Amino acid sequence: MELREEILVGTMRVFNIKGLKFTMDDLARELGISKKTIYTVFDNKEDMFLALVDYLFDGIKEEEAKVITDPNLSTVDRIRKILGVMPASYRDLDLGQLYLLKDKYPKIYAKVEERLESGWENTISLIETGQKEGVIRPIHIPILKMMLEASLEQFFRRDILIKNKITYQTALDEVVGILVDGILTGQTH
Repeated sequence: MELREEILVGTMRVFNIKGLKFTMDDLARELGISKKTIYTVFDNKEDMFLALVDYLFDGIKEEEAKVITDPNLSTVDRIRKILGVMPASYRDLDLGQLYLLKDKYPKIYAKVEERLESGWENTISLIETGQKEGVIRPIHIPILKMMLEASLEQFFRRDILIKNKITYQTALDEVVGILVDGILTGQTH
């Protein structure tokens, strides 16, 4: 693993323990390297977090590619998985704390929003395929996209997950379930 990636992975571990309040000293201790070494790769904590956002979202895109090419999944299964994709290495991350980004690190928060709103081509293509196959009813895809983006952005804007002791992954799975399956039990009267 190259030093940059090692620092980013270490940042995730320290973030999970201390949240956004961790120091570069905490990170250096976790990695067993000097702060000076960290600063040869990243100018400051904000630059490191910006790189971490890209690292996390790039990992999500890699997982999406696996879902898209999985021959064992139906179109509906692919849609469900791609909407809720989260690499296994991120599942233990306490992403509920990210609501603190908006005020403390607005530049990083803007980057998270930007990444949430981009890269939807594979998902849109899958939904269109599902509509052609007749397994997805006709919908306005921009509305579905906006609903998912808005839900995820609320996780990053408010402390709803922390207050309710809900993990980000559980919340994401529930949002995807509601978007894909609705809220009906199937027992309509």
